[in-house]
Formats: sequence, C-alpha cells, structure tokens
Amino acid sequence: MQVKRLGVMKAVGRWGRAGLVAGILGVSGPFAVQADGLKAGLWAVRQSPVINDMTGPIQQNLRCLTAEAVADLDKTFSPVSRTTNSACEQVEHESTPQRLKWRMQCTGQLDMDVAGEFLFENPQRYTATVTTEATMAGQLMQKSRVTIEAEWIGECR
Repeated sequence: MQVKRLGVMKAVGRWGRAGLVAGILGVSGPFAVQADGLKAGLWAVRQSPVINDMTGPIQQNLRCLTAEAVADLDKTFSPVSRTTNSACEQVEHESTPQRLKWRMQCTGQLDMDVAGEFLFENPQRYTATVTTEATMAGQLMQKSRVTIEAEWIGECR
C-alpha cells in the first residue's frame, strides 16, 4: 500500500470547500520514529470533521507505513501546501518526539489560517486536531476542525 497525500484542488473537488482541510495538510501520511517512537506497519486512521459547526462524515482508512516512511515526523506531519493563486507561509512550528505543533497562513485568491497539533501518545497511537479558517474577499467561506485518531493494527500486508 502506498502512502498518498491529497492536493488542495483534488480535495476541493471531492468535498467542496470542506476538502481544503485534508488537501492542504496531507496529514494522514506517515510519521517518524523518535525517542519514544511510533511503529512502522499498518495503521487505522479515523478523521472526524466539524465544518461550519456541522458534523461531517467520519473518514476511516488504512495506511501502511514503512520504516522509511516513519523516519521523519516533522516533514511528514507538517503541512504541505498545493494551492493555486495563493502564497503560504509557516508562521509557527514546534516539534518534540511526543508532539508536533504548527500553523500556516495563506494569502491570495483564498486566504487560509491552518493550525495543527499532533500528540504521539505511545508507539501504537497518535491523535491530532487540525483547524482551518478560510476567507475570500473578507467573507468567511469555511471554518473547520478535524479530529484525528490513529492506531497501529499490525504488520503491512
């Protein structure tokens, strides 16, 4: 199984503006082994979105993370911007073996403020919260919060 990251435009096409959260982040990708470590293998990832105060459908998927894929927590859980007609800048970044926290702001055709915090609870579990506020021409287009829970379930198949 290959690890995939969603681009913003692909996500927008699938979920409309709600897909901006998943698209800008690529957050359900792999993560690193650090002092306390996270295990390489098959992970069950559950994402629960709340978009404009409405609960969205829960997304569940399986993700195979190789030893190479779990080698760089900071790189793989930091946001990946694939926007069109907007420029993005990381304005906050803090990384430890147990926690990754960041914030990114994008300006242009669509202005976005995206913040994420990932807690690596033990080698077989992590949780995260990602919030997004998107505006266009000064009008709020989307406000969302995605809660992520991931658990190691075994070896990759």
